[in-house]
Amino acid sequence: MRRGPDSPPVWAEGILAAMSPVKPTKARNPRAMALAVGGVVLGLVLVLLLFVLAIPSLTESGKVQVKLGVDTFNAGSAESRARNIAKDGPFLLGDVAGRQRDIYLQHLGDDPATGWSAFDARQVGQTRDCTLQWQSDSQEFRNPCDGSTVPADGTGLIAYTVKVTDDGNVVVDLSTNDPTTTTSTAAVTTSTITVTSRG
Repeated sequence: MRRGPDSPPVWAEGILAAMSPVKPTKARNPRAMALAVGGVVLGLVLVLLLFVLAIPSLTESGKVQVKLGVDTFNAGSAESRARNIAKDGPFLLGDVAGRQRDIYLQHLGDDPATGWSAFDARQVGQTRDCTLQWQSDSQEFRNPCDGSTVPADGTGLIAYTVKVTDDGNVVVDLSTNDPTTTTSTAAVTTSTITVTSRG
């Protein structure tokens, strides 16, 4: 081996080799590797158990529900909306996301601060083809599938809470549907028919 003019002296080569900035690698301990892999596998199993067992038990139905959007619908000015409903009939809020919950917003009376209701646009168990249609001449809804009618206040349909805010807007709370249906304040008249037979 030929030495150049810039080469260190022979006696310094051993010292320079001991001072190398690169640390020699040691062989990995198989036991440490087994512990590391075992820890990762255990962590993955715990995360999987969390998703399979814990999260479904935290929901009422056993299914994780994803909610997109908000639970309220601001229909705008109560005065303006009441005027539009008086002229054109109830306002249909179409469910463009899930296509399952179309709702009518109705206003009855002369005071825009009161008389509001919101209810399903279909009778229970009906398809979207059977969405109720407003009949302005008789002031009631008609089911296009079976011809049945529903009063203007939505009696018999699933109802939602409607409020007029302090700033005069009509807000429908879509999270508070009452599965028991709306009720009418109209008086119910009953008749008794007596049948007698001649002997």
